[in-house]
Amino acid sequence: MPIRLHVNVDHVATLRQARGTTYPDPVYAAQVCESAGADGITIHLREDRRHIVDRDVTRMRESISTLLNLECAATDEMVDIALRTRPDCVTFVPERREERTTEGGLDVVGQRAYLEPRVARLRDAHVKVSMFIAADPAQIEASLLVGAQQIELHTGPYAHARAPREKKREIEVLARAAQKAKKMELEVAAGHGLTRFNVVDVAAIPEIEELNIGHAIVADAVILGMARAVRGMRGAIQRGIRRRRD
Repeated sequence: MPIRLHVNVDHVATLRQARGTTYPDPVYAAQVCESAGADGITIHLREDRRHIVDRDVTRMRESISTLLNLECAATDEMVDIALRTRPDCVTFVPERREERTTEGGLDVVGQRAYLEPRVARLRDAHVKVSMFIAADPAQIEASLLVGAQQIELHTGPYAHARAPREKKREIEVLARAAQKAKKMELEVAAGHGLTRFNVVDVAAIPEIEELNIGHAIVADAVILGMARAVRGMRGAIQRGIRRRRD
């Protein structure tokens, strides 16, 4: 079964926000990703707007031709934004302002009563809902009970494992969770901390239908695309030098 690759372009926006410029544009980056074969685009609209901002969400919805997955906290503000912009999928994630990136999975078990009406609002508008959770059977069951159609398994523990035995154990945990979710007729996605070097074992899990990968792809773009960028800048400088002679 093929796996959908959704590219998260948050960190293109991080680079833009570092200087408060209009570039690099995450929407243009998303279109480049689509041209390169991405099956969808993921963006995380955080409450502090540290990278993706509201206008990016609107423009992304208007501009991309594949699927749009909006990651966000399960707040009424974010649900309202999702209902206005109509992404193809909303993934609820835990969020703390002091964290560098999303840490851990959403506690669906403990927040079931809070989550249910917010999931219902999105589903009534025909927006698919996913839960970013740890590979925990109880969280998978709770995700189904609140009305989610998809789960995204948090692959951070696997990605951050160092010893081969530890990596093997974490892959087995992910595989069992994916099997359980699939038996419950939930779609299974996975993501967090995945790179070109560690994604192979995750992609080998038969039940996984989608991978959300961002930071590693943006990081690779900085390095793998640098030579071309330098050549382009050198060419522009040479054009300027030629003007001196005219």
